[in-house]
Amino acid sequence: MEKSIFKFILRYSAPQQIYLLCVILAFYPFLFITLDLPKLIINRAIKSNADGGPFYAPVFGYEFEFEVTQVTFLLILSFTYLALVFITGGFKYYISVFKGRMGERLLRRLRYQLYSRILRFPLPHFKKVSQGELIPMITAEVEPLGGFIGIAFADPLFFGGQLVLIIGYILLQDWQLGLAAAAMIPVQGFIIPKLQKRVNVLGKQRVQNVRRLADHLGETVSGIGEIHAHDTSNLEMSRFSKRLGGIYWIRYDIYKRKFFIKFLNNFIDKLTPFFFFSIGGFLVIDGELTVGALVAVLNAYKDLASPWKELLAWYQQKEDVRIKYEQVVEQFEPQGMLEEQYQHDDPAASSPITGEISVNNVSLADEDGVRSIEAASFKIPCDGHTAIVGSSGSGKDELSQVMARLLAQTSGNILIGGQDIGKMPESVTGRDIAYVGPNPYLQAFSVGDNLAYGLKHRPLSPAHYDEEEAVQQISEVEEAEVTGNSPHDFNADWVDYAAAGVPDRDALMERINELLALVEFSEDVYQMGLRGTINPKNRGDLADRIMTARDALRERLSEPEIAPLIEPFDPSASTPTRPLPKIFCLGCLSTIRLTSRNWRNTLISGKFWIRSG
Repeated sequence: MEKSIFKFILRYSAPQQIYLLCVILAFYPFLFITLDLPKLIINRAIKSNADGGPFYAPVFGYEFEFEVTQVTFLLILSFTYLALVFITGGFKYYISVFKGRMGERLLRRLRYQLYSRILRFPLPHFKKVSQGELIPMITAEVEPLGGFIGIAFADPLFFGGQLVLIIGYILLQDWQLGLAAAAMIPVQGFIIPKLQKRVNVLGKQRVQNVRRLADHLGETVSGIGEIHAHDTSNLEMSRFSKRLGGIYWIRYDIYKRKFFIKFLNNFIDKLTPFFFFSIGGFLVIDGELTVGALVAVLNAYKDLASPWKELLAWYQQKEDVRIKYEQVVEQFEPQGMLEEQYQHDDPAASSPITGEISVNNVSLADEDGVRSIEAASFKIPCDGHTAIVGSSGSGKDELSQVMARLLAQTSGNILIGGQDIGKMPESVTGRDIAYVGPNPYLQAFSVGDNLAYGLKHRPLSPAHYDEEEAVQQISEVEEAEVTGNSPHDFNADWVDYAAAGVPDRDALMERINELLALVEFSEDVYQMGLRGTINPKNRGDLADRIMTARDALRERLSEPEIAPLIEPFDPSASTPTRPLPKIFCLGCLSTIRLTSRNWRNTLISGKFWIRSG
């Protein structure tokens, strides 16, 4: 990844940045005319004593003649001013939207890159970092980067150009007022960065403390049993309070310094009009400056405050974002990370997992130098059965993970069919080498999706969309390609049925049911299904079958021999309308009589059979 956020921005958005700068340059002539038009309205249209034309309006040194009445000329200039306000506002709207979209695109690209790097982290690295650190970095900490990326180059030119244009315009009206307008800018430019530097340091400390706080929360959730077992709740609350206190004092110091900077800016902003009123008023009284020029200068200075504040805000945001970006990049570049091409390369037509497995002088050591495998060497056939036995901590688990390329050996190599496993892409090792550890993890999918998880490598069959959904999907794919994201459709059918030895999904479900029965999990999965819910939009066939079964049950319960024994549940009824029956409890194998207190819950629970009488 790029070490500097500006290099990252230029690498992935240089053409868009250049285009945006050209749009900003096209905006300046309209801004200049908008600044000069109030003076023209006052001096040429309002103050003129002529009853009729001609009237002259200078634009960029050229005099345009108007053979109209004074009121008509005034209306022409006024509506021209209104049109220019609309045009400049349109420019600002377009530039702002373009900046926002460009920033969101690069933020999406950055988050995607960070997530892809997590997938390439070496497994031992996850022992040193926690979810509490990684999750906030990808979600919350990089969020401000999206807002800054779009303005990184545009705002200095957009607002800096406005600043130069406005000061230049004031200088054209009177050099003394121009100097007064620009006098405090160098002072602010020198003082504000000095004050901001300490705020940046505090901001870095705040980010680090928030990460430690998140890590502490993760530790509490993971070790809640030990906390209760050893009565250390007060200790943990005290430690949490200490961390909150550290964040509080840092933020309090940031507030004091940040708002002092704001106070200083506001004071300097109000100081410059003092010079305008005093110096400009004197020049008007002395006849060296017209009232229209003074009004135009005051109006221009009013517009000067906004770009200057935006430039200062840009500088403050730049420093904050720079720190966040550098810290994030540091955390996502661990040693031993899987190279990117090994994660995305497709396998060759034939699998190299043939012949024999040759383990040659393989050793594995952790970051402290403790070796769990020491110079292991052996050869075994790929088509045989081999058991590696040993006591706990003997290294047998680590050796299995090394052979599955989940861990990278410290020295030596492993050859399969004469090829180095370390140079095989994941598309080979992940499809042809299976590894089942002692602590499997279920993804947030259905049971069926988890059982077929190892068959989903690439989308094989496209999803079916209606016309509107298809257009939206095309737009999403185009946007994903622009932002460097995966163009694959998540809703497509990813299951490799050929690898499972079945022709289609129905055959795969049958095969899964056979395997569940083989390992005696059928009843467990069935009970999980009864406790779950379905989405009728996704499984309309199953929803129809459930409704059919419900109708059949209702018809069966309404038959004469059963109807006297069953009372349909009525939520509005407080007590049954018929005498309460005896029921047979399957759980306790005894006959009990319902009472008005428990009859409703008993009927809802579904654990009882109705018994006659």
